[in-house]
Amino acid sequence: MTQKQNSNVPAIIVCILLFGMISFVTNLASPMGDILKNQFQVANWMGTLGVLCNFIAYAVMGIPAGNLLSKYGYKKTALLAVAVGFAGVGIQTIAGLLAGNLAFGIYLLGAFVAGFSMCMLNIVVNPMLNKLGGGGNRGNQLVQVGGSFNSLMGTAVIFLTGVFVPSIAKAQISQVFPLMGIALAIFAVAFVVILLTKIPENPAVEAKAEEKSQYGPMSFRHFVLGAIAIFIYVGVEVGIPNVLQKWLQNGGLNVESGAEAIAGTVTATYWLLMLVGRLVGAALGAKVSAKAMLTVVSGVGLALVLGAMFLNPETVVNLPVFQGTAGFGFASVPVNAALLVLCGLCTSVMWGGIFNLAVEGLGKYTEKGAGIFMAMVCGGGILPFVQNLVVDLTSSYLVSYWVIVAGLAFLLYYALVGSKNVNKNIPVE
Repeated sequence: MTQKQNSNVPAIIVCILLFGMISFVTNLASPMGDILKNQFQVANWMGTLGVLCNFIAYAVMGIPAGNLLSKYGYKKTALLAVAVGFAGVGIQTIAGLLAGNLAFGIYLLGAFVAGFSMCMLNIVVNPMLNKLGGGGNRGNQLVQVGGSFNSLMGTAVIFLTGVFVPSIAKAQISQVFPLMGIALAIFAVAFVVILLTKIPENPAVEAKAEEKSQYGPMSFRHFVLGAIAIFIYVGVEVGIPNVLQKWLQNGGLNVESGAEAIAGTVTATYWLLMLVGRLVGAALGAKVSAKAMLTVVSGVGLALVLGAMFLNPETVVNLPVFQGTAGFGFASVPVNAALLVLCGLCTSVMWGGIFNLAVEGLGKYTEKGAGIFMAMVCGGGILPFVQNLVVDLTSSYLVSYWVIVAGLAFLLYYALVGSKNVNKNIPVE
C-alpha cells in the first residue's frame, strides 16, 4: 500500500462503518414497528409507518442528493449526511422520552429525517470508498467489504433488538436506547474523522453548456422497467423479514417464553444469509451474467415463498437461535419460517443484477438514471406497508406474502424479458 493509500486508512474505515450504519439504522426501523404497534396500541399497518417514513425520504431526497454530490463533492456531502443522520436518530431517541401521540409523531419525524441521511450516504459512500481505494480492483474490493459489513450490521441490529426487548407486548422505545446510542456515537466519530481527513474529489471539469436532448434515461423501456424492479426489489427485501418477525412474535412459534428473542434471531439469520449471498455473488460476478443471476434468484425466491405460504406451519425444523434467558440453543421453528429465511440468499444479489441490466446501454444518461434509482428505493417502505395492510385485512401473516409473490414474479419477468434494450436507436454518446 502506498503512502497516499495509508493516509486514507482512517477515511476508509469510516466509510466502511457508514456502510454498516446505513443497514443498522434502516433495519432498526422494522423491529421498531413492532414496538410502536404495542406501545401505542395501533394496527400492523400503522406500526410500519416508521419504515414507510424512512424509505419515502429516498423518493424525496434521491435526485437532490445526487445534485448535492455533483455540486459540493464527497467530503461536504458526507459531512452533511452524517449530521442529518445524527439528528434523525437523536429525534427518535427524544421520542422515547415522551408519551402518547406526541411521542408517536416525533418518532415518525425522526425516521423521516434519518431516511434523508441514509439516502445521502448511499449515494456518497459507494463512489467515495472506491475512490479512496484508488479505483480498479482495489476500490471494488473495498466496496465489497463495505457491502459485507452492511449485511453484518443488518444482522446485528435485528438480533440485538430481540435481546433488548424481552417482551414485545410490553415494548417501549426507551428499551432500544442502547442501540440508538451506538448509532449516535458512530455518527459523531464519523463526522470528526471525515472532517479531519482529506478526501480525494473528482477533478474539476471545464464548465460548458449541457447539450439539450429530447432523450433521457426514461426514454429507455428497459430502464423504466428496471426502476420499477428496484422499487419492488427493495420492498421484497424488507417485507419478507418484516412480516416474518411479526408472525413469529405473535403466535407463529409454539413456545411459552422467549418468542421475541427467537423471532429476532430467526429474522437476523435472513440478513446473515444476505451477507453470505453477497460474498458468493461477488465471487461469481465475473463468471455469471447479471441476467442469469437475476433469473435464478428470482425463480428460486418465488418457489421458496410459495412453499412457505402453502406448507403446514405445524411442520417444524430445528434452527440454532437465541432463546432469551435460556441462552443459545436449538428451537423448533415452522418450516415456513425456514424457507422465508433462505430467501435472504436470493435477495442479496438482486440489487446489482437489476442495476446492471437497467443501465446497460444508457451511456451519458447513466448518472441521471442512478439518481432515479435511488429515489425508487422508497419501495422498501411502501410494499411492507401494503403487506401489513393485507395482514390486518385478512388476519393472516402468510396470506400477505402474495404481495411478495407478485413482486418476485415481476422480477423474474424483468430478468427474462423486460431487461432487453429495445431502444438502441437512441444516441447515448
